[in-house]
Amino acid sequence: MQIEKKDIRALSKDQLRDFFVANNDKAFRGNQVYEWLWSKGAHSFEDMTNVAKTTRSMLEENFVINHIKVDTMQRSNDGTVKNAVRLHDGLVVESVLIPTETRTTACVSSQVGCSLDCNFCATARLKRMRNLEPGEIYDQILAIDKESRLYHNHPLSNIVFMGMGEPLMNYNNVIKAIEMVTSPEGLGMSPKRIMLSTSGIPKMIKKMADDEVKFKLAVSLHSAIDETRAKIMPFSKNFPLKDLREALEYWYRKTKSKVSYEYVVWKGINDDKASVDALVKFCKYVPCKVNLIEYNPIDDGEFQQASEESIMAYIKALENIGVVVKVRRSRGKDIDAACGQLANKEAEV
Repeated sequence: MQIEKKDIRALSKDQLRDFFVANNDKAFRGNQVYEWLWSKGAHSFEDMTNVAKTTRSMLEENFVINHIKVDTMQRSNDGTVKNAVRLHDGLVVESVLIPTETRTTACVSSQVGCSLDCNFCATARLKRMRNLEPGEIYDQILAIDKESRLYHNHPLSNIVFMGMGEPLMNYNNVIKAIEMVTSPEGLGMSPKRIMLSTSGIPKMIKKMADDEVKFKLAVSLHSAIDETRAKIMPFSKNFPLKDLREALEYWYRKTKSKVSYEYVVWKGINDDKASVDALVKFCKYVPCKVNLIEYNPIDDGEFQQASEESIMAYIKALENIGVVVKVRRSRGKDIDAACGQLANKEAEV
């Protein structure tokens, strides 16, 4: 019976050092291999050219590197790049590179499918198969960094967790991936250039605050009226706005970091005055900004883009209370570059 090998990236640097000592080698060899795995993004042990062949063979016997593979890549006329990423077990997720004149943003996935049931989102129609491992999340970012350098002549500048899946339902792995991205031994990116977007799970928002994370928080709100929000996002019945508000107030007290609200306005669903007034009231609880997002319809059903007049009503009401509002237009329409539902927007961190 063949024993399944462990992904070597599940080991910490100290564990790698201990492995080499236990196998009659030098501890520093663990440092070398760790650098190959994270800083250099090695796809195989054969890539580790400054490691002896006998050592590489020993690693091959004991471990695997469950590296992702970009199965297909589509480039939009506006520079957006959509990756279909194949995982080691054959499952596929999406990631997107979103360029502007001054920067490039990676939109990455955290789950295969999604744990939640947002009615407007294409990913929510896919059954959640499993959580992504830290290395699989990191690999998406590394692949987009290479594409950014290739197509836009500069390194990746920002990351948003707005792809497939709910990041807070895969908390430990997402946090470990972010730790590697921000580590000098990884990509060395500032956590202030990273935004995690959640559908709003109060206890996990509080946990992030307690863990003193340094990245930014976005909440897919879409309505500040419980009944309307439950129609849009049925799972939110378990997380009423009162609890979400309390968690966000706790977040701001602990972190002093503004919250971004992601908000799509749909025709006949949340484009009325009561919805505008409710959002204005909700925005007064903690310092925030609002991203109004152009909707990318997934079918001819009930979720359809609202009129420009409805969008302007939101903008005027929010600006009247001093809230910064930005309208995010759809990107990559010619390649249908929707990662989850929000990834093809002009993401901002």
